[in-house]
Amino acid sequence: MTAPHVPKVAGIEPALPAPAHTVDPRVAKTAADPAADTPSDGLSGTPADASRGTARDSASAAPDVSAVDQLAAVQDRLAGWISDLSTLHDLTEQLARTRTLGDALHELLRAGASLVGARRGLVVLAPSDGLGPETTVGLGLGHAEIGHIETIPRRALSYARILDGLPERDPGDDARTDPLDDTRHGTCGEGRAPGPRDDAPAGPCTEIAEPDIPGEKDLDPRLREVAARLGYAASYAVPLSAEPIGRTGAAVWLYDEPAEPTERQRHLVGLYRAHAAEHLARLLELHRSRQALRTLHTELLPQRLPRIPGVRLAVRHSTGPRGGGDWYDALPLPDGALGLAVGSVTGSGPSAVAAMGRLRASLRAYAVMEGEDPVAVLSDLELLLRLTEPARSATALFAFTEPPPGTVMPGGIADPFPRKLVLAGAGHCPPLILGALRTEFVETSLSAPLGMLACWEAPSVEIEPAGGETLLLYSDGLLHRTGEPMDRAFTRLHAAAAGVPPAGRHDPEAVVDHIVRTMLPQGLDDPSSEEDVVLLAAYFEG
Repeated sequence: MTAPHVPKVAGIEPALPAPAHTVDPRVAKTAADPAADTPSDGLSGTPADASRGTARDSASAAPDVSAVDQLAAVQDRLAGWISDLSTLHDLTEQLARTRTLGDALHELLRAGASLVGARRGLVVLAPSDGLGPETTVGLGLGHAEIGHIETIPRRALSYARILDGLPERDPGDDARTDPLDDTRHGTCGEGRAPGPRDDAPAGPCTEIAEPDIPGEKDLDPRLREVAARLGYAASYAVPLSAEPIGRTGAAVWLYDEPAEPTERQRHLVGLYRAHAAEHLARLLELHRSRQALRTLHTELLPQRLPRIPGVRLAVRHSTGPRGGGDWYDALPLPDGALGLAVGSVTGSGPSAVAAMGRLRASLRAYAVMEGEDPVAVLSDLELLLRLTEPARSATALFAFTEPPPGTVMPGGIADPFPRKLVLAGAGHCPPLILGALRTEFVETSLSAPLGMLACWEAPSVEIEPAGGETLLLYSDGLLHRTGEPMDRAFTRLHAAAAGVPPAGRHDPEAVVDHIVRTMLPQGLDDPSSEEDVVLLAAYFEG
């Protein structure tokens, strides 16, 4: 009888021991039928050597029992492998569901803690290419506790030695007396680079285990002090590395009592770590590209809002993870006038951000030349868009605000008329005016977005905002992020504006903060939404 063949599955090597012996078929046959094929003396029909047959029966019984035991051992080992594979499958599946770098780091810590039998830990993200980001995420550790750990000298921290690419131990350390001792800085396990025991130069450590921090006298006293303060007695650290970045960071798990992961636990966490490092590298590249887009988008928008007599401005803006084309502008115009604009370019990514920058710059030029006529400004912008970017469309709204009453005009004459605001829109959401006596949408003429028709033109709208009223300009991303149909989203925006506390209605910053909190409870920078958000408020003083 031979042991069944067990295939190699998912990187787990089935190191089955070879059977100690095999059963001779003739022995098995004799055990089943002692009289079969047995020589007789021809007289009584009894075996010629009964004692020899008895011995053969006894010998054949032992191999059968051993074979059963081997089969049971194989089945137990298969059950263990299946359990490990199921655990790895569940953990890697949960990791694959993460979409942000922060979520992936937290999931890595949680899964690793369950594999090595720890309760707390931290992961340090420090890409070796120096392009960042650098951060530390804890599991069961607060910011103050992480701060305590970071006060330990860097040479004494296991994860810091991994990040710095230091050897398993410092061969020149005078405190090391036994060249075979592995307890000072831990041991490097699977994949360990050659160390002092191999009579070769020490290489970077691939894992560092410190199984008994209070009892190891050669460790840095500061490490033992902080470990005692935080209540951990052992640690196990591993690097995180994946191409093309190389080493991206290190993870370390903390034990409440002196302990060390078993070989099986090291093997499982090694398999999981290989998958997690690849996933983290992909999310790191994605995070960097999104950050670059956000930076580019922000740099193309106004760095600060202008100060105009009689008007106070506030804005809230958020760029989606893919980099969208929503924009805003507040432009001081000659004679104390003010131009306000919001818009959106179709598409996402770097091309949409670049198109947004070109469109905003062009609108600023047209506004300086003919800002008192918003229809002319948008008509010129539509012609430019159709000629230079025929495959792209955009929505826009431009408002021209006259100087406040009493402003001295050219010639030394004060303007006695109330403030007047003229605006025109091209497929954009209608503005909302908020005051003590009214909260209503400004009815703009229904018009197509820029670039959709051969010739765009729509009449302008003129309103007279009273002192103490606020004009709100916004992008449709504010409505889309609510996840509701557009009619309900408009109703929700109206209710949010009407619900601004009376004490905050004279502060545009308070107005936009209240509307954002009411409309977007999940926050302005929601990573789950790909919509840009723009909310621009202009408060007119009395």
